[in-house]
Amino acid sequence: MPVSTLASRERPSYEDAHLQIDFDRQVVSVDSGTVELTAKEFALLAFLAEHAGEVLARESLLLAVWGYGEQIRTRTLDVHLARIRKKLGPFGRLYIETVFGLGCRFQPQGGRRTCAVPGPAIANVA
Repeated sequence: MPVSTLASRERPSYEDAHLQIDFDRQVVSVDSGTVELTAKEFALLAFLAEHAGEVLARESLLLAVWGYGEQIRTRTLDVHLARIRKKLGPFGRLYIETVFGLGCRFQPQGGRRTCAVPGPAIANVA
């Protein structure tokens, strides 16, 4: 099964009063403390943040991050979202919002991107 990784190219960073995401270095910090994320957790958080404010359907997240089609029924997305929220501490639920019946979205908290996002962020590699 192919493993999804972040494509190597210039990507934006996200920063607000509590959360910093460096997409190029794949580093996440909350209140200046580094947050240890697995590769999939980072890929999921990065995909959500790059589509900030958009409600993303479960199927689109599973396809973008794991390469799973619509026919796959799995709880892996829920498990990964729960882990990311926990690792982001008290801010986890502020940033990652579940929209019942639709999917979820990254809610920026007055943050900014430092450059435009040039296309898809995830690439499948063997």
